[in-house]
Amino acid sequence: MEKKYVLAIDQSTQGTKALLFGRDGIPVCRADLAHKQYVNEQGWISHDLQEIYHNVIEVVQKLLTKSGVLAEEVLCLGISNQRETSAAWDRKTGIPLAKAIVWQCSRAKPVCGKVREYADVQEIRSRTGLELSPYFPAAKFAWLQENLPKVRQKKQEGTLCFGTMDSWLVFKLTGGEVYATDYSNASRTQLFHIGNLQWDAQICSWFGIDQENLPEVRDSSGYFGKTDFEGIFPKPIPICGVVGDSQGALFGQGCIRKGTVKATYGTGSSVMMNTGSRKVGSKNGLVTSIGWGIKGSVVYVLEGNINYTGSVISWMKDDLKLIRSPKETQRMAEEANANDTTYLVPAFSGLGAPYWKPEAKALFWGMSRTTGQNEIVKAGLESIGYQVSDIVNAMLDGNELTMQALNVDGGPTKNAYLMQFQSDLLDKAIFLADCEESSAQGAAYLAGLHAGIYQENNLWAEKKKQSYTPKMSKTQREKKLDGWKRAVAIAITEIHEKGGTKETI
Repeated sequence: MEKKYVLAIDQSTQGTKALLFGRDGIPVCRADLAHKQYVNEQGWISHDLQEIYHNVIEVVQKLLTKSGVLAEEVLCLGISNQRETSAAWDRKTGIPLAKAIVWQCSRAKPVCGKVREYADVQEIRSRTGLELSPYFPAAKFAWLQENLPKVRQKKQEGTLCFGTMDSWLVFKLTGGEVYATDYSNASRTQLFHIGNLQWDAQICSWFGIDQENLPEVRDSSGYFGKTDFEGIFPKPIPICGVVGDSQGALFGQGCIRKGTVKATYGTGSSVMMNTGSRKVGSKNGLVTSIGWGIKGSVVYVLEGNINYTGSVISWMKDDLKLIRSPKETQRMAEEANANDTTYLVPAFSGLGAPYWKPEAKALFWGMSRTTGQNEIVKAGLESIGYQVSDIVNAMLDGNELTMQALNVDGGPTKNAYLMQFQSDLLDKAIFLADCEESSAQGAAYLAGLHAGIYQENNLWAEKKKQSYTPKMSKTQREKKLDGWKRAVAIAITEIHEKGGTKETI
């Protein structure tokens, strides 16, 4: 029977998606399953590894049933995953030693405090491309080892496995035969030297992690063993692609050349630039990672993350009750007074890249007596565009990099007002993803390239994308950006009482 399809699993924070892609690279069917979010009284966020693995099996069965595609028609599998979420399991039994620590969880903050006392923090940044933070798996792995006797015991017995969600799924799907990750996920652990492409012995020692407890690192488009999905497939199919979700979205959107950029608009946003074969550092608080590895060569990326983009819309709906549905924001922004100067700086938990001001406070600024509901909604929508623009400009600042257009994906990209505004702010064209699930698309493409069902030179050639081009005058753009910068400056200004007088610093 002819092999017509590539299967992609996108294991994300909220759930697991399974998609089938045809020989033309176009998705033909999708199935989803959510998993439980465990949040305790301390605010620790966890996922059940066994539940997620079982959901992967179930969602694949659901997809085949829904699509009518026979298992024999599927050629290979690609996996994209929530990054930084950290797991520990026993190599002999495949049994988890704890629930996974989700990337959002900051319980490992004390680990970073201790590491900071004796490690060279600048060297960590130089070798890994990442700022020392409990966000990354290095500190999460160390926390698991320091706080759970079961983890320490398996380390002593030589059967401890640490890994991110991709290596957990590869291990389980292959029946424990393959314990491996890819370059993109390894580069997000803060234990991997992104220059020499190896686990860094010095950094591992600073965190108390043994390299023997870390997975083998392979090409993102490469062989990761075979799986029959617990008997769903009569013959095992090869796992030919593994990639972190943000890097997967970059590849899926065809950003395979130096200077190409994508922005994923979700609850928050990831803005990522392909910097080619050169590792580019940043003076603006952006991080350097590996995009993917193919045939032993890696592509580097610059990345900036924003905490509040799509969640601004949710806030206006659920908390301010300004809208009943996100769909209303486009109409309201279009009907608002175009000359209104209201800005929203959504620093609800401080400002991240490129400002890195955790003490910043959210604010509305520039309101007038005529500012109304529509104008406030417009300001909220525009705050998303301003923040993405900040990240893109930080990428271009001082790095001798140029950008022709911004490729975008995610729910808010359906908002025509926001996309036109984004194009106007950047003075660049905006291209919308042809596939809503860009992360899964990237995993499928990486797998299909290795399996030979796709060819890189024509994979994106026929894709026609919806686009927006700038219409705003230079004078108007500069005026708006100047107002945004003033609003941000006020948001990060601290007022201190000193001797009964106020001093602005």
